[in-house]
Amino acid sequence: MTTTPLRIAQVLAGAEKGGAENFFVRLVGALNERPELQEKAFIRNHAHRVDLLRNSGVETEGFRFGGKLDVLDAWAYRRALLNFHPDIVMTWMGRASIATPAGKGRYILVNRLGHYYNLKYYRHADYWVGISRGICKHMVDGGMPADRVFYIPNFADETPVQPIPRDSFNTPTDRPLILAAGRLHENKAFEVLLQAMTDLPGVTLWLAGSGPEEANLKQLCNRLGLDEQVRFLGWRNDVTTLMASVDLFVCPSRHEGLGSIVMESWAHRCPIVATNSQGPGEAITDGVSGLITPVNDAKALSQAIRKVIENPDLRQALIEGGSRVYAEGYCRQHIVEEYVRLYQQIKARG
Repeated sequence: MTTTPLRIAQVLAGAEKGGAENFFVRLVGALNERPELQEKAFIRNHAHRVDLLRNSGVETEGFRFGGKLDVLDAWAYRRALLNFHPDIVMTWMGRASIATPAGKGRYILVNRLGHYYNLKYYRHADYWVGISRGICKHMVDGGMPADRVFYIPNFADETPVQPIPRDSFNTPTDRPLILAAGRLHENKAFEVLLQAMTDLPGVTLWLAGSGPEEANLKQLCNRLGLDEQVRFLGWRNDVTTLMASVDLFVCPSRHEGLGSIVMESWAHRCPIVATNSQGPGEAITDGVSGLITPVNDAKALSQAIRKVIENPDLRQALIEGGSRVYAEGYCRQHIVEEYVRLYQQIKARG
């Protein structure tokens, strides 16, 4: 007997660049391969992301997703959404969730939260997905019914990569090489990592990312005398390739909803040192799948970095531990199955 596919609308009003936006493309593309589902993406009209989705076979429509005064675009989006006749609409983060009205019998609305957001913008949904257990607890503590809140984390970009030469970016080849990546924002605490680098004179850092703190970080780097140790790489779309090229990945964040970069490091067998921020602190077992240090503690961070790069046995143990954890609970196949089960479950429940 042939079963009619569930019609799933995926809605993202994200930035031009970002980790959540990259994962949106990965997940929506992976779900589109499932015969149980028929998807359409409604996204902010960034041409590169529209092209990526369409090239992977996902029907995609772009909108401005402007502010409250952009009434015409809001009307066009809602009309297009209803014309798709979705069974389920899943919105990603705040702007898309605010722009999408309650289903009221026309569809089931699912809000997907990747951080500890203000819940007032999400209360009109029927169900909620949190990408960490901490975020799910935040929603339940905030009044969302526990039986309508689901935990499903992210999976990494699993595309096989080849390392680039160690002397890339004018990097000395006879020194340990570490990597950090992400939006250059105060939540990421890259200034703490730069302070830690002052205790690691023989180590080179590749810092991949762009954002509002870029100028401040470069000034701090110069002030700390680190210009010979640190390479600012700008925004990169090849972070997993960089991971395959270095000795260690470092996540110094003071606030991190999940830390999808943790999954990336596990999937690409790059050992990780991370702070005990919300997501990494939940996902990583200290000494097994990574090393955990206190938030905002440059001394502890430098000590953990040195511990890994000076101990090959520990480094290999962390690689194997992270790879095992990823395969058992975070890999692409596992997460895609979780979403398919969720959609089928909530459609049956209504």
